[in-house]
Amino acid sequence: MHKILALVFIGLVLVGCKDIATELKNDYDNDGKRDWIPEPDLDPVMRTANGIAYGNGLARWKDVSEIKFTFNVDRAGRHFERTWIWEPKTHNVQLISTTDTIVYNRNNLDESDLGVDREFINDKYWLLAPFHLIWDEDKKLSEKANQVAPISGDTLDMLTITYGNEGGYTPGDAYDFYFGKDYKVKEWVFRQGNDSLPSMTTTWEDYETFKGIEIAKMHTDSLGSFKLSFTNISVKK
Repeated sequence: MHKILALVFIGLVLVGCKDIATELKNDYDNDGKRDWIPEPDLDPVMRTANGIAYGNGLARWKDVSEIKFTFNVDRAGRHFERTWIWEPKTHNVQLISTTDTIVYNRNNLDESDLGVDREFINDKYWLLAPFHLIWDEDKKLSEKANQVAPISGDTLDMLTITYGNEGGYTPGDAYDFYFGKDYKVKEWVFRQGNDSLPSMTTTWEDYETFKGIEIAKMHTDSLGSFKLSFTNISVKK
């Protein structure tokens, strides 16, 4: 039995998201980060989802044996962080915090693992959200062109992913991805329970590539009073 952490910021940034259905799903063999070739008869919305996911390096994911990252939140003068080491091929996960270290396997969860696994799913979703457009099941995708981005006011295209009402830790949520012609996400909106009003809106910025995996390391709200960032990122093949 593992001890579940009583974190100071628990609940602060628990973005609702579905669990990974097939973590290593990869429909294309080409090794390029952006030169994926969509199937001719692919649904237009799925073409966009593939463009975003493969534009962020999904073709390289099949080679990843370990990814390590620190999830940071800065808000109201307070700082919170936790570090994860994830081995996607073995499903081993390690949480390192200021108070504890927890190791578990996502293929062998018991009740005592659920709290920490919920935190892992949240943090990983922020880190690799473009991949979840392909990975996740029980979802609906829709697309609108030439939408006004909520923070910058720029005209961008928008892809919305809406999850089913069953399964996962917080079912029924929706995310609006605002992206440019290069398929790079610039901003997004989280809408809990598919509400019409935003629950959280942040930027996607400070992109960096790690072994072919492109990650936005900084997310801020419109006032800059909330910052969610990733540090200590490393990818092993």
